[in-house]
Amino acid sequence: MKQALILENKIVDVCEQTFEVHESMKWVECPDNCTTKWKYENEQFIENVYTDEEKLRDLRLARGTKLRKTDWWVLPDRTPTQEQLDYRQALRDITNTYTSLDNVVWPTKPE
Repeated sequence: MKQALILENKIVDVCEQTFEVHESMKWVECPDNCTTKWKYENEQFIENVYTDEEKLRDLRLARGTKLRKTDWWVLPDRTPTQEQLDYRQALRDITNTYTSLDNVVWPTKPE
């Protein structure tokens, strides 16, 4: 059974093996699918429900990471292929079609 490490009613770790912690923390048995994104209130575990704004933020963060990984394609001393330019544009346009990471279909990255 999994254990959640609780500090000031926040889940700071989830694991199967407990270890000694400061007296301000405590281990509590938790559901197997519990993560540190969940909440712990009134001795109950509550699965975190993301708002639409938070879902869109996470999608934009993931998109930004993908764009940064291809920034070198468009450096001044390089000439990107049309496939590379199209890929980067598709990433920038992803929020026109999708609003979260739950169902996004990423464009295929060219080689």
